[in-house]
Amino acid sequence: MSSNLEIDWHARAAKLAPRCGVFIDGRFSDAVSGATFDCISPIDGRLLAKVAAGDAPDVDAAVASGRAAFERGDWSRRAPRERKQVLLRFAELLRAHKEELALTETLDMGKPIGDSLAVDVPSAANCIQWYAEAIDKIYDEVAPTGPSSLALVTREPLGVVGAVVPWNFPMIMAAWKIGPILASGNSLVLKPSEKSPLTALRMAELAVEAGLPPGVFNVVPGFGHAAGQALAL
Repeated sequence: MSSNLEIDWHARAAKLAPRCGVFIDGRFSDAVSGATFDCISPIDGRLLAKVAAGDAPDVDAAVASGRAAFERGDWSRRAPRERKQVLLRFAELLRAHKEELALTETLDMGKPIGDSLAVDVPSAANCIQWYAEAIDKIYDEVAPTGPSSLALVTREPLGVVGAVVPWNFPMIMAAWKIGPILASGNSLVLKPSEKSPLTALRMAELAVEAGLPPGVFNVVPGFGHAAGQALAL
């Protein structure tokens, strides 16, 4: 990997072309309405991309995709050891794309590239790795009872989990949601902030590349009063 000082970040920024649709069922598409919003860099006001403006129909489609994946069982009922391996590959892909993700994060929310390289991407990858490693180390329990009783505590996935993250530290805060939700076998619909949606979309794409089944990790960018409210209801 090149050193930070050797990279022409401005040249790389000029070539950056993030994919900006809704990410549902393992692929990008336009919002149902076709609407988009401008993703503006706070660094200099440049237009980074026109991002799909998800709304209630997109959230419904994402939840349906997540529910179908959950019922299908190729993630929710997958052996813990196998889920662990997928999430470990996901963490390694985040590290392998460190420079791309760091540049995207910097342009999208304005922090120095050195911080994105040293803090945001490694912290997100470490978070995913931690939950991956925990999958086969957190066990169910036998509750303490009298000699004539037996009480068992079992941990099972719930289904489709909605998550909303704010604009600051978008990769890290997304990882805080992604890690435990996926490690425990759930499906996820993630709504990133409209102020910094780009790395969440790329993370979902890399998760599928790592082997996560389509529909398990969906991302619906959009505004709080539209996509956020629909996901929260």
